[in-house]
Amino acid sequence: MDMEMFNHRLNVYIDSWMGPRDPRVRGWLLLDHYPPTLALTVMYLLIVWLGPKYMRTRQPFSCRRVLVVYNVGLTLLSLYMFCELVTGMWQGNYNFLCQDTHSAGEADTRIINVLWWYYFSKLIEFMDTFFFILRKNTHQITFLHVYHHATMLNIWWFVMNWVPCGHSYFGASLNSFIHVLMYSYYGLSAIPALRPYLWWKKYITQGQLIQFVLTMAQTGCAVVWPCGFPDGWLYFQIGYMVILITLFSNFYVQTYQKQGAFRRREYQNGSTEAMNGYSNGVSSTEDKAHGKLRVD
Repeated sequence: MDMEMFNHRLNVYIDSWMGPRDPRVRGWLLLDHYPPTLALTVMYLLIVWLGPKYMRTRQPFSCRRVLVVYNVGLTLLSLYMFCELVTGMWQGNYNFLCQDTHSAGEADTRIINVLWWYYFSKLIEFMDTFFFILRKNTHQITFLHVYHHATMLNIWWFVMNWVPCGHSYFGASLNSFIHVLMYSYYGLSAIPALRPYLWWKKYITQGQLIQFVLTMAQTGCAVVWPCGFPDGWLYFQIGYMVILITLFSNFYVQTYQKQGAFRRREYQNGSTEAMNGYSNGVSSTEDKAHGKLRVD
């Protein structure tokens, strides 16, 4: 009873601040009340904090077979979401410049269904970090990695309750496409024999940055040419994209440009590590940066 009262009071407070919710998602798993999503996020952050301490005196787990299954599963889920979002957008004749949340009938319902899976996928993706902990790859658990994983689940809880279709489709579509490339890369890289043939890691990060820029530009179109989609959500998304562009750009510079310059200097100085530091087609520097890409 106390929890029900807490949920009711919190819902009243959130609704008074955000306005009426979209009734089309009422009763859907995890969406009626915010505390479950918040609690899952707090549990995630506690595991990020305590997990490395627990593993400090223990041997790392390989997780190779599980990683292959996990990454293949997320690749297929991302491909499904991308195809469904594009099909729903086409079916509803969505306007690229601005699309309201109540103007495309059955297409809106289709978009809402797949965006719930997109929201839920952000919970599944917490496993990215847990695998890093189990494998004792804690150098891969960066601020960017944790910040993005923790914020996305919570942001999409609010999106699903207030703007679960319409203009919300674009960023999720691009992100799902990028995740097809990213999780397929990590699924293949979990198989040592395939690593020498994987060359597109750097371009995935570039694709992520392009994704954020395009999402910000498309969101800006709805500000300039409004259609009834709430302005507050548009400004919030633009601000969030600015933060991600800043963080990912810093990651890209630190991971590729500075490390690339260091390797060139080492090669010019005759360093044997720079000339011979490749094992099974993956350099030691690449190994260190291997998991940092999985931040989105």
